[in-house]
Amino acid sequence: MTDDGVTDDRARDDARVELALDLLANLEHDELSLSAAVDRIETVTTDPTLTRTILDEAELRGIIERENGRIRVRRGGFVSFERQVVTREGEFDCRRCGASLSIGHFVRFEAGELGPFGSSCVRKVLGRTDDA
Repeated sequence: MTDDGVTDDRARDDARVELALDLLANLEHDELSLSAAVDRIETVTTDPTLTRTILDEAELRGIIERENGRIRVRRGGFVSFERQVVTREGEFDCRRCGASLSIGHFVRFEAGELGPFGSSCVRKVLGRTDDA
């Protein structure tokens, strides 16, 4: 691989890490299981090495605390559905469950946009359901 390819891969991974950190910092649950946190991270990446990097970086930055298979969110805010979640019509596949969508929900974070999701999956990813 050329130096440019390596640089591009690193930049893409760095962008995914930042997007996942924004997601973790904005979860509505104060605490959730490690598997539930990984479920959310998998909407950004399914690479196990990158997932580990995201969890380690989130802990280093003080976004989360990890203990006994649980994640405690230490800082952040909540996503405003009115300002940060936008919908678009088109042909999409949900990033979480893979369902075909005619309306996609996209979440805008500082690090970028995450989606598309269906209406129930966007709520689950953001922690607006009781399944932590």
